[in-house]
Amino acid sequence: SPFLDEATRKAMGEQAVALSRAVDYQSAGTVEFIVDSKRNFYFLEMNTRLQVEHPVTEYITGLDLVKLMIRVAAGEPLPITQADVKLKGWAIESRVYAEDPFRNFLPSIGRLVKYLPPKESEVVRVDTGVYEGGEVSMYYDPMIAKLITYGATRDRAIAHMRDALNEFFIRGVAHNISFLAALMVHTRFMTGRISTNMIAEEYPNGFHAVDVPHDDPALLISVAAFLHRRYMDRAARISGQLLGHERVITNDWVVLMGGIQHSVHIDPADGGYDVVYMGESYQVRSDWQFGEPLFKGTLNGTDICIQVERRDMIYRLFHWGSQADVMVLSPRVANLQALMPFKAPPDMSKYLLSPMPGLLTRVSVQVGQDVKAGEELAVIEAMKMENVLRAEQDAKVLKITAAAGDSLAVDQAIIEFA
Repeated sequence: SPFLDEATRKAMGEQAVALSRAVDYQSAGTVEFIVDSKRNFYFLEMNTRLQVEHPVTEYITGLDLVKLMIRVAAGEPLPITQADVKLKGWAIESRVYAEDPFRNFLPSIGRLVKYLPPKESEVVRVDTGVYEGGEVSMYYDPMIAKLITYGATRDRAIAHMRDALNEFFIRGVAHNISFLAALMVHTRFMTGRISTNMIAEEYPNGFHAVDVPHDDPALLISVAAFLHRRYMDRAARISGQLLGHERVITNDWVVLMGGIQHSVHIDPADGGYDVVYMGESYQVRSDWQFGEPLFKGTLNGTDICIQVERRDMIYRLFHWGSQADVMVLSPRVANLQALMPFKAPPDMSKYLLSPMPGLLTRVSVQVGQDVKAGEELAVIEAMKMENVLRAEQDAKVLKITAAAGDSLAVDQAIIEFA
């Protein structure tokens, strides 16, 4: 912790040891304290086991806590003393969960259609028990993996975490990587001004996509231009074209991102393309191939890694926790697309929708019943939690479309109101 000094850390350690001796504790354990702004600390609880964050301790001490715990349990003496424990460097752990931060961190269930964790190294570690094709069910804790990074300084550990989160590719279930990536670049986190109230203070209305705007939209625009131009160049090589009517690829395109059109000029170059955007040249180089989920290459000589998906005409890009759905169109098609009418989503305000996948354990109302704001409507069980759904306003029940015992999908209708 950047907040603790050596004196406080030493005092906390001594109290933890005293507690363990008082109960003749003989294994690995974790004593938790809560610390106030003046570095006064107070006992919270003791977990008579390894803590989930034990890889952080292993990184900065070089000790294998699991091995030591097993040897002590086997009756062997502890081979080290407190004087042998030296702290070196910084480590950070992120818990990757099957939770949707854009839906108030509600759990997500489903199959891990794609699961590609970042490559492990001396500074990156992944602890997990899942695999591609495996299922995240409603019956267990939704943690997917623990991602731990190490650095000689805290800033380096954060930088490694940002890069590792960029490479962590998960599809099939919602996950919290966007939120974790947003925290890594948040000023309060980077400067160490954190507390147990930080999330509530910084995101009082919940976490939203606008909380992770990309700090360099030109990067996403340039990569999208690269992807589409490579796709079009491949399409132009199809055999059987009529002589004199071969497909000719233009260099001028329009990138549509966030409802805004961005004109670009794309020239082929060795190892990639040169993209001109707003008068600036961006040299994008990569050996990326179609179907690869990670676009790894360089932009003006700087290494980049972006998660990419192609969905019909849309390229979905994920970088630094920010997600963008991008279309690359010819100037003529872009002009026509701007004239397309907006299709409003259906009005679902008269329905009670399941906010998460789970088991409907109780429907608390009947057809024709008048309900008041705040009254219980239904109860859903998911991820070892019972979630009570309440009326947001006064209404009358018109129809009940699900029954107790049903397994619900996210946004499935439960009750329709008049």
